[in-house]
Amino acid sequence: MTTPPRGHGLTGTPPSVVVFDVNETLSDMTPLADAFERVGLGATAVEAWFASVLRDGFALTAVGANPGFADVASEALRGRLSAAREATDSARTGDRDGLDEAVDDVMGTFTSLSVHPDVVDGVRALREHGTRLVTLSNGSTKVAQGLFERSGLLDSFEKLLSVEDAGAWKPHPTAYAYALESCGVAPEDAMLVAVHPWDIDGAARAGLRSGWLNRKGVRYPTYF
Repeated sequence: MTTPPRGHGLTGTPPSVVVFDVNETLSDMTPLADAFERVGLGATAVEAWFASVLRDGFALTAVGANPGFADVASEALRGRLSAAREATDSARTGDRDGLDEAVDDVMGTFTSLSVHPDVVDGVRALREHGTRLVTLSNGSTKVAQGLFERSGLLDSFEKLLSVEDAGAWKPHPTAYAYALESCGVAPEDAMLVAVHPWDIDGAARAGLRSGWLNRKGVRYPTYF
C-alpha cells in the first residue's frame, strides 16, 4: 500500500479507524470477464462498463442526485448489450427476454464476487492490532455484507456504510463526512484505503489520511 502525494497516511500515530472502499479494492472482479463473455460483450468490455457506471454516478451526484449503484450499473449494461445486438439478428427478433437474462447474469455475478486473496489475512491482522474497520462503498450495504459473509470476514467490520445513506457518491465530500460522523472520529484519525486514485484524492481533500492500494502496478496520476 502506498501513500499518494496528497495523502498523509502512514506517518505519525496510526489511525484508529480504517475505511475501506469495496468494489475492486476488496472484491475481486475477475469473474466478470467470464460473465461478459457469456453474454456476448467480451471480457475486455468490463473495464469500460465499470468506468461508465462511475462516470454517470459522479455526474448525477454533481447535479444533486443520488442514484442507486445497481440501477446505474444495470442500465449501463443494458445499453451496451443493446448496442452490441444492433449488429446481430437478435436485435431484429425482439429478444428482450434474452436481454433481461443477460443483464441478470452479469449483475448476479457482480453481487456474488469473492474478496482478493490478500484481503482475509490483511483484515484479520488489522483487527488483531485493535484497529476499527468500516467500509464506505458507492455500492449497497447488502452487496458488501454478502461479500464478507462468503469470506468469513463479516464480524471483522464494525460498520458497512453506503453512499446510499450519505446522499452523495464518493468522491463528494459529503460521503466522507458521513463516514466520519458514523464512526465518531475526526478526519485525521481515519484512513481511507482504496484502489481508485479519485477516491484517495477525495478522502485526502476531506482531511482523511489515505492509502492507495496499487493492485494493477500503475503510476499514481499526477493530476490528483
